[in-house]
Amino acid sequence: MVIDEALVRELLDATEDGAAIVLLEGRAEVVAQAALDSDDFRGAAVLVSRGELRDRMSGSPTDEEVTRLAASLSDAVDKLGA
Repeated sequence: MVIDEALVRELLDATEDGAAIVLLEGRAEVVAQAALDSDDFRGAAVLVSRGELRDRMSGSPTDEEVTRLAASLSDAVDKLGA
């Protein structure tokens, strides 16, 4: 499963720190924190929250930083499946 730059940007642009990239049924998507408790996302694995990403970086990330972040998250997901 690939975590791409668009998904990372979507998370960084979310309005709440509790929003997260979740993995569920072979897909990755950005989900608001309140939705994580819903039946639609029962069993989803939280990969990273917006707050966690913001804590790792200072200011607004460059395109290069977003690309590296996406690659790092994709690598982590690949290792989960190993």
